[in-house]
Amino acid sequence: MNAVVIAVCLMLVLSVARVNVVIALTISALVAGLVGGIDLQHTVNAFNTGLGGGAKIALSYALLGAFAVALSHSGLTTLISQKVISALGQEHNSSNLTKVRWGLLLAILAMAISSQNLIPIHIAFIPILIPPLLHVISRLSLDRRIVACVITFGLVTTYMILPIGFGGIFLNDILLANLNNNGLNAVREQIPTAMLLPAMGMIVGLLTAVFISYRKPREYSESAILKAEPEEKIQKKNIIIALVAILSALTVQIFTGSMIFGALMGFIIFSFSGALKHVADQDIFNQGVRMMANIGFIMISAAGFAAVIKATGDVNTLVASLNHLIGDNKALAAFLMLLVGLLITMGIGSSFSTIPIIATIYVPLALGFGFSVPATIALVGTAAALGDAGSPASDSTLGPTAGLNADGQHDHINDSVIPTFIHYNIPLLVFGWIAAMVL
Repeated sequence: MNAVVIAVCLMLVLSVARVNVVIALTISALVAGLVGGIDLQHTVNAFNTGLGGGAKIALSYALLGAFAVALSHSGLTTLISQKVISALGQEHNSSNLTKVRWGLLLAILAMAISSQNLIPIHIAFIPILIPPLLHVISRLSLDRRIVACVITFGLVTTYMILPIGFGGIFLNDILLANLNNNGLNAVREQIPTAMLLPAMGMIVGLLTAVFISYRKPREYSESAILKAEPEEKIQKKNIIIALVAILSALTVQIFTGSMIFGALMGFIIFSFSGALKHVADQDIFNQGVRMMANIGFIMISAAGFAAVIKATGDVNTLVASLNHLIGDNKALAAFLMLLVGLLITMGIGSSFSTIPIIATIYVPLALGFGFSVPATIALVGTAAALGDAGSPASDSTLGPTAGLNADGQHDHINDSVIPTFIHYNIPLLVFGWIAAMVL
């Protein structure tokens, strides 16, 4: 009767049953507290205290939504869409369709990878770049689940193996620091190398999604897309203002490290430039907030859920109970540690937040079973990354949904969470286990 296992399973069951994710997280948090031996009042207090941890992200999403809507009214997104569609040519022959299809997917993948290092804006690019491309995706009859898998691959795999930007934070500042603080004598150069084999599982999952699972055409309603992203009149002046706003937003975010102030700067430039005279600023802001409100509330609720999970103390109990199940079976030890990591990360919704929780117990446990330093790195790193792709509360799934569901035709659970869980968590579990056994 471990509170973590029960709460995470309940949250997943409710989400798949199409219960709103915010409600699923809230109910599961209450159940976690009660099962974990905390009375109702203390459970509610822990949940309320944790809510503040998601407020920053929620505000970031709201301002990004407002900035994205402002961009759509500038005519820039219409221009992008027209340029890409024109690449199809007058005749939509198979050669043109294939060329644009692969060009589009590679461009989105490159942007997702760059958002973690070269232009460290994380998921901020999604609500700006993806909605105007929904016209193109529809014309190509491209299954949006492929796009969701491509974006999630770029967001997660990049920080797993590249020690730059967010990857530097994950691999060096969090993973390496917590490993060594708990008795593992690892050096910085060992971290990316040890994570290469688990990352191969992500590659296998991406190839499976693109070439097998979702290769068949899927049709979407053009009228719904046009209603969500109406084509604006293209004016050169407005395009220039939009480009300046984007550059300013990126510059401010890089220097301040805040998506909030970056998006705010971009929106302010639009407000004072006169580029949006035909639309009231307040209308634009409200549209953006409405577009991103669901995502923001999920992140706030997830922070409260995570706070209750931590307050129960059952994370430590869950990990410690492995000793009774494992015996002296090294292969079973590796598998169960990864499986528990999957459950914890899916509940918390962040691999970055999971490492400090599991490293304290996983490192001594791994060393006790005779795992090498690289194998221990792979175990802890993979256990933390597991669940990031596939959690209803992770920004690696919420981000793609925010862009792909701009017209209401992309369901968060069925079209983002389940596809990424199947194609990334399962291969990552397998390849992480292999890495633990062979390194």
